Amino acid sequence: MHFTQQQLQRLMLHYAGKIAKDRKEQKIKLNYNEALAYICYELMELARKNLSVSELMSIGKTLLTSEDVIDGVASMLDEIQIELPFEDGTKLVTIHEPIANDDKIKAGEIFLSSEFIVLNENKTSIEIKVSNKGDRPIQVGSHFHFFEVNCFLYFDREKAYGKRLNIASGTSVRFEPGEEKTVSLIEFGGLKKVLGFNNLCDDFINDENKTKALSKAKEKGFL
Repeated sequence: MHFTQQQLQRLMLHYAGKIAKDRKEQKIKLNYNEALAYICYELMELARKNLSVSELMSIGKTLLTSEDVIDGVASMLDEIQIELPFEDGTKLVTIHEPIANDDKIKAGEIFLSSEFIVLNENKTSIEIKVSNKGDRPIQVGSHFHFFEVNCFLYFDREKAYGKRLNIASGTSVRFEPGEEKTVSLIEFGGLKKVLGFNNLCDDFINDENKTKALSKAKEKGFL
């Protein structure tokens, strides 16, 4: 017995759909893959009985309800497309919103707070002037230890020890060649342990380690 690759894929889908059907009959709520396989399985069987494409599109929306699937699955499965063999050739059948979606849980849904979130609230900030003396743009991320930024950025590095940019997480500030701008810095939170970057600190933020960091910064040409 020889199968084409497409026939093997249909056979695997049929097998997965049969398992999903058995679980549905046992009142087990289906997950995403099971729900998808079950609907495709039923459509393949109906196509074999030579129902029309329009009939399959109508029936496809009635095979499962949100009660048959795990919370959140209905909102994830917004469209199904499957190529099915008919007597007059292979046709693409598309089912839009195959599961009536009355989920209380929607996968990926974002809940917005009714109140404003204050950025870096209760953090003491300082402002320093920074100039880019290099010939290339320099971009600094929100949580980069500002004391250890590119040595072509000129500013009072001692004041920047243990501090980062006072901007939203994941954002950055760009310094163009020759540009000078004032930035706001705040102290690191958490354990106040700085590791990596340009390896000027690699320790907890305190006065003793600050002296060591300044010495290392001078040795490496950051001061």
